[in-house]
Amino acid sequence: MNQQLWNTIVFLTTGAVICGEESVTISAERPPLQSQAAGPAAETPVHFSGVVPRLAMVADHSPRSEAGIGALMPWAGRLWAITYTAHKAATGSGTGLFTIDEDMQLHKHPASVVGTYANRFVHGPSDQLFIGPHAIDTQGNVRTIPALVDHRLAATTAHLGDPENKVYVLGMEGEFFEVDVKTLQARQLFDLTRELDLPKGTRPHFKSACTGHGRVVVTSNTYDRPDSLGQRAAGRLAEWDGKTWKIIERAPFVEAWTVGGFDSPMVAMGWDQASAILKVFAEDQWLTYRLPKNSRIWDATSNTEWMRVREVETERALIDFHGMFYEFAYHAHGGQVSSLRPIASHLRVIPDFCSWRGMLVLAGNQATPMGVTKDRLDRNPAAGQPQAGLWFGKTDDLWNFGKPTGAGSVWREAKVRAGEVSPPYLMRGFDKKVVHVRHDAKTPVPFALEIDILGDGTWSEYRTIVVPNSGYAYHVFPDGFSAEWVRVRVGGDCNATVHFIYQ
Repeated sequence: MNQQLWNTIVFLTTGAVICGEESVTISAERPPLQSQAAGPAAETPVHFSGVVPRLAMVADHSPRSEAGIGALMPWAGRLWAITYTAHKAATGSGTGLFTIDEDMQLHKHPASVVGTYANRFVHGPSDQLFIGPHAIDTQGNVRTIPALVDHRLAATTAHLGDPENKVYVLGMEGEFFEVDVKTLQARQLFDLTRELDLPKGTRPHFKSACTGHGRVVVTSNTYDRPDSLGQRAAGRLAEWDGKTWKIIERAPFVEAWTVGGFDSPMVAMGWDQASAILKVFAEDQWLTYRLPKNSRIWDATSNTEWMRVREVETERALIDFHGMFYEFAYHAHGGQVSSLRPIASHLRVIPDFCSWRGMLVLAGNQATPMGVTKDRLDRNPAAGQPQAGLWFGKTDDLWNFGKPTGAGSVWREAKVRAGEVSPPYLMRGFDKKVVHVRHDAKTPVPFALEIDILGDGTWSEYRTIVVPNSGYAYHVFPDGFSAEWVRVRVGGDCNATVHFIYQ
């Protein structure tokens, strides 16, 4: 291990700032280093709280556009990163395809092109990394797919019919391509804005795709003022079995993920006015769970870029969803989810993350401007020069981020019938909890709170709240009280809101 990389790891794991052979503070023993080959000493990078400023990917001033880091992947001995700009019409310049070597040096690749890219996928049969419009072999040789350069690319995933020789690529505007992994010839199969019945005037915003359980699942997170007011439902979660497209949810969804093995479920993440939504495909069916939102700041099309599920430790997944990190296992035995646990709250926009050389690496999109309008008025004059950086640390460092907090409803002004049961709502991992209940019926209505202690689908009644006619009631749970999941059973017909707040 060279001096520079050792210094970086010491800093990221202890908080020590090391300059050459000296450090300001250090809280770990430093073992003797192996002898180094003759040559100039490696420069120690300056870093702050896990951020190495010289590794920022900085765009030019004109035109000013986003410079988010859309995808990360360890491959061919280096960490690969690709950026995204805001729109095809204002692509910006100065960003593109980059690598970071073991000496923490940033290199822009000669094949780099600027565009809106957030896709990455390792195609095992051909030993190629697909990232942006590029295909990279295990020696680091880069080929570019010309037909995809001008498309905003959201995801690449395995092919259903010919997985040895082809992959699918999803564009943000709903383009669904088939790409030959050898010739790199691309053919558009579908316009998903038509296949998935997007409302007229919708701005499509497809974000993710994955293949598993004999289907391809895609997501689109369109959610603007008309959606928030209930005037339309433009978001989508949909699946394709190779023959027919099927809409699963008409709501904004941002991510679809599976590992494709280990009896792994398929996971999709979205939200509505009520709460965050976790869809899980297991035991040949889609299950629905509701989760708290850390903040409503994420409730918009552009604010949810690009929430992800990734493997960061072997056979363990990390979920970044609506301002919260969760840990999640590779299984849902018996069609039950019992492994989901909140880790931390945060405000950071994290388009991708991965493990690299024993570190957790978070991509960023730090306050990058969105460009100028047609009349040349700057839409974000306070943001400055477009740029984004990386964060390096350990997986366990996430527990030192913000305390898990959040709020969400199992029903929000929803028309419910007597005996109806809500979807399960996450309860585990939060200290203080309160539930608020109201309805519009002219008679009192009982609301039974039921809990799943073990996450095995066995429900027990915890308490019944009787809410007076057209009234409101609340219940404060004892400090530390918890279960895996909580749900609500309503005792009468009404329009109801049941809202949980966790601190």
